[in-house]
Amino acid sequence: MNNVLPLLAFITFIVNIPFGFWRAGVKKFSVSWFIAVHAAVPIVITLRIMAGIKWQILTIAILIFCYFLGQFTGAGLRRRLRPVTGN
Repeated sequence: MNNVLPLLAFITFIVNIPFGFWRAGVKKFSVSWFIAVHAAVPIVITLRIMAGIKWQILTIAILIFCYFLGQFTGAGLRRRLRPVTGN
C-alpha cells in the first residue's frame, strides 16, 4: 500500500466536509444536491492520479469511505450549527 494513501484519505475527508454541509441544506435529489454530492469526485480522482495511487480495491474502498465520512460530517456540522426551526 502506498505511503501517500493516509494523507490522500485525510484530504478526501476534509474536501468533502463543505460539500456535505452544503448538501444538507438543499432539497434532496435537486441539481444543487447532485452537485454537492459529486463535485468533489474529480478533485479526489485527480489527487489520486497525481499521487500515483493505482486502482486497487482496498485503496478505492478507503477513499470512498473517507468521501462519505466527510459528507456525513459536513451534514452533521450543518445540523449542529444551523438547527432546523419548525412551525
